[in-house]
Amino acid sequence: MTGDSAAGSPNRAGAAPAGAAPTDSMPGDVDPAADSNLPLDAHLHTDQSPDSSVPIDVYAALAVERGIPEICITDHVDFDPRDPAYEYTRYADRERVVRGAAERWADRGVTIRFGAELTYNRRWEDDVRAHLARYRYDYLIGSVHDWPESPYWPSRVRAWIQGRSLEEVLEPYYTEIIAAARSGLFDTIGHLDVVKRYLHPSITAAQLATRQDLQEPALRAIVESGVALEVNSSGLRYPGAETYPSRSVVARYRELGGERVVVGSDAHSRGSFAHRLGDAYRHLIDAGFGDLTFRRGPERVRIEVPGGTRLGTAEGLRS
Repeated sequence: MTGDSAAGSPNRAGAAPAGAAPTDSMPGDVDPAADSNLPLDAHLHTDQSPDSSVPIDVYAALAVERGIPEICITDHVDFDPRDPAYEYTRYADRERVVRGAAERWADRGVTIRFGAELTYNRRWEDDVRAHLARYRYDYLIGSVHDWPESPYWPSRVRAWIQGRSLEEVLEPYYTEIIAAARSGLFDTIGHLDVVKRYLHPSITAAQLATRQDLQEPALRAIVESGVALEVNSSGLRYPGAETYPSRSVVARYRELGGERVVVGSDAHSRGSFAHRLGDAYRHLIDAGFGDLTFRRGPERVRIEVPGGTRLGTAEGLRS
């Protein structure tokens, strides 16, 4: 398994639901101003991912329009031949596209970073290590998706959960999350509790919220490893209408000693760029975080979170 990028999973976080094409619009009750003048969107998918058709320059133009000075392109890299991004594109092509756009937009108000979202599973951890030993990115997200044999695959999840406790239902997912955090491979763990999307409607987000203690081992592994926790706003576009992870989980991460956080919209379409990203920033503020932790190639940096009423205003970026 090379991962140098198919039949694949319809359940990638941030992508359109199975059978649906990405849309260019979002619900009319969302105020774009609330998602403007924010310092960073660190999770974006372009047409270099199999589940997006957005040219990189579209995101760059939107970033300028919204006053978002830094974005990171994190196209999918998969390591199982049955997954959608396995050898979908070559590393050299992805790097060329992103670095070229970074040059074109450097003097127009937006900095573009070259990242990747790598699908993690213990079965192919050695392949991930080999890939990262060979190739260099500015920033890396490690995410657990519904791998082909996973019980969360749409065709089998409803039957699989029958007769199982919530502990048993969540164990396969969080076991992989803990291993990803402890692997030392990633800057960030992506969309921590996206499993709630895979389980809906058989098990709802409200039901899962009654047992947030089941996430505790994963949160502790993230805290202890020093990897950052991503607050991913894409969950606000789906049933349950919560960020990944939810506001209360972000607060619990802070209580456990978590210090490193980052935000991303996980956009796969033009209309989902920075969608509800302001909500993700507010969750951080409410939990007491004052900055993001982000990597720009060899340099790990802290980026101030615009606070209080300044969030989503031009003044917020001048603080």
